[in-house]
Amino acid sequence: MRALLLCLLGLVTAPGLALAQMKLPSKAAPAPTGNEVRYFTSIDGLMNGNADVILKETRAGRTVTSAVLDVCYPVEKGSDRKDRFVADLTVNGANMTGTAQTINDKQPVTVKLARKGSGDSYEFRGQITVGQTVTEVASTDNSDLSEKEFLENQTTDDGITPAPKDFTEVSPESIGVRVKLEAALDFLKSLKGEPVEVGLNSLSVSCDALRAGEQTISLTADPAYAPALIAKAKATPGVVAAGWTTGSVEMDRTIRFAAADWRDGDKVNKDKIAAAISGVLARTLAAKPAAAVWSASTGKLKLTFKRPSQIYPALALTDSVEVTALVSPDRPGATDRLMLWISSPVTSTVDEGAGPKLNLSEGAAGEEEGGEPEDDNGSVEALAKEFKGQRWDVDKAAWK
Repeated sequence: MRALLLCLLGLVTAPGLALAQMKLPSKAAPAPTGNEVRYFTSIDGLMNGNADVILKETRAGRTVTSAVLDVCYPVEKGSDRKDRFVADLTVNGANMTGTAQTINDKQPVTVKLARKGSGDSYEFRGQITVGQTVTEVASTDNSDLSEKEFLENQTTDDGITPAPKDFTEVSPESIGVRVKLEAALDFLKSLKGEPVEVGLNSLSVSCDALRAGEQTISLTADPAYAPALIAKAKATPGVVAAGWTTGSVEMDRTIRFAAADWRDGDKVNKDKIAAAISGVLARTLAAKPAAAVWSASTGKLKLTFKRPSQIYPALALTDSVEVTALVSPDRPGATDRLMLWISSPVTSTVDEGAGPKLNLSEGAAGEEEGGEPEDDNGSVEALAKEFKGQRWDVDKAAWK
């Protein structure tokens, strides 16, 4: 398995520089005059084929004068937790050797590689030992990249927008915080008890994060609280950037409308809005409202409707239809407009009759989930009329 390298190593580390402090510059420094830097972004077989590898060579002609091996890998098979080592290699003819220590678990590392080139193809053989684990290296048919090619593949974007002009390209409830690794734990602890949800996937420290020394945490918060949360994050030690990112809001299911009739003072009248949405959806979905619950941590409104199921009318089954809605300002800061997004409806069928119940499953075993979203029977357009709002013109990228 070839592991793709996502992040850039700088030049060979100076003696005594702590591995944990190594950061990847936005531009690699030029090699000494007459030298050329080349990169290998995969070496097969390392750490059960799961290693993310970069080998950086500095060459004088076709002779390698120095090399750095950067390996990021799961600490255990199938684990999301990563460790990494960076080894400066001593080059002696075709042989490359070096020692290092892993950044997280402080395991000793020994590298012994033999390099063989034939035209534009290179072969690596030898051993890499991490702690007590020895990995045999037998990697053939490797090709290298120029520094220009390597840099072109390193562009990454965490999508954080600190000051968006509006919420047409980022979501009002979705927040990203980029924080230095050494400060991430304290930042996460500071969120305990706060009305915010932390994206579980964003807690895993990726190879990208290990190499950059920074981790992006994904948060979801009530749009009314999001600006204060972002301001608090920006003032937190170790936070590099904080702002809005893409989230659940899809513009083709969003309307914009005047805020004046739907506010009490400077706050959204949630009861009035929930009642209006529920009334419209009850008509379009041909169902009776059953519940409307606002989430304190995300600001989303979960609406539930019930209607007789048409799957097998004689069984008198019930369709339970759920729709999620989100109300927010149409942009950060002061505005006289609100936005309303609703999800596609999700329907489940249950037996709610008296007496013993028929147990129902949504699909046959092994059947794939997903597919086309359910038809909402014109719900978004009906809401636009109810709220006297505008819909988004995808072609013109503007409200219409």
